[in-house]
Amino acid sequence: MSDSQFSKPLIYMLIGAAMILALSLGVRHAFGLYLVPMSHEHGWGHNVFSLAIAMQNLIWGAIQPVTGAIADKYGSKLVVAVGGALYALGLLLMAFSSTAWMLNLSVGLILGLALSATSFPVLLSAVGRAAPPEKRSLTMGIASAAGSFGQFIMLPSTLLLLQNIGWSAALVVSAILIALIVPLAWMLKAPMYQSPVAAGTIQKPTLGFKQILVIAKNHQPFWFLSLGFFVCGFQVVFIGIHLPGYLIDHGFNATTGTIFLALVGLFNVVGTYTAGWLGGKYSKPHLLMGLYGLRGIAIIAFLLLPLSTWTIYAFGVIMGLLWLSTVPLTNGIVANMFGVKYLTMLSGIVFFTHQVGSFFGGWLGGINHDLAGNYNAVWMLSIALSFFGVLVHFWVNEEQIVHD
Repeated sequence: MSDSQFSKPLIYMLIGAAMILALSLGVRHAFGLYLVPMSHEHGWGHNVFSLAIAMQNLIWGAIQPVTGAIADKYGSKLVVAVGGALYALGLLLMAFSSTAWMLNLSVGLILGLALSATSFPVLLSAVGRAAPPEKRSLTMGIASAAGSFGQFIMLPSTLLLLQNIGWSAALVVSAILIALIVPLAWMLKAPMYQSPVAAGTIQKPTLGFKQILVIAKNHQPFWFLSLGFFVCGFQVVFIGIHLPGYLIDHGFNATTGTIFLALVGLFNVVGTYTAGWLGGKYSKPHLLMGLYGLRGIAIIAFLLLPLSTWTIYAFGVIMGLLWLSTVPLTNGIVANMFGVKYLTMLSGIVFFTHQVGSFFGGWLGGINHDLAGNYNAVWMLSIALSFFGVLVHFWVNEEQIVHD
């Protein structure tokens, strides 16, 4: 691997992006552990906490294209630093939320805004711009894997905090950790990769912001890709938020659900890195079809097999391998289609559909549980969406329609 492929500034940025994603997504993936203790203490149904998480995901997705456009224009450093400060503030307010409106303000609005600045679209786009085209998928996979490792570390750590100091104090500790994102943001300063220009080659003028938007609007594979990402959002938020409660309903303790989510995080390190590596060698749409199909098969097997500690942990391993493997592949396809100049904004548009799916996955899970006392309807919907995800990627390709 030559210096031109992995330069020192790119390595420095990768380390910074990896640490930021580990903190941001590690804390975010532990939110499901707060559902039961907060709901019990305040006498809420599962729907109250679920709605706040659903609102968080919807606001996150709705503001993501705007956050992306700001990052494209002014740089990722400032956006991520402001997001880190908002994230810490939201967690502190969440720690003292005793009413539904306070929970929606902290978890829904403030944390939704913060996550739009400190998660995949902004960080992976920053890394993707600094990497050469042949290494984009791999570098995005490395950064994505770091976020998964944060999940693996933060989940058992959060459970220990919940058990020893309570949910409110645990959120204060998490806020202190998240504040580290602010200084880490200044590691995101690698310049955009410039392709070598052969002597005598005439460079084509780059397209403007509005021109790119018009091209994206009329490009059907871009919207099919977005529909596929809806499926990803629905499934990961439903399982991430509601599976610990599902297991408690079936007689397992909170530790079992935490270990499940930690296994998801650990094996997602392998899954996202491998997906990024494979995406540099094989068709990304075909890989996405395989991932969504395997998710559906895994959910069917989990529901049909007798529920035991071993089947729960096996499901965690399998889902971990498939969890966010979609992210480097999806962002890689967007980069291939449109280049990297407006990658953060365009990835944000695709990510919005992911967050619409996240809204329904989180919210419908809570409604299903409060109305029926189980999650059966949403499990069935998750299976159907898996195969919908396979179908829509038949119409996705990686044809380059805009050059870097």
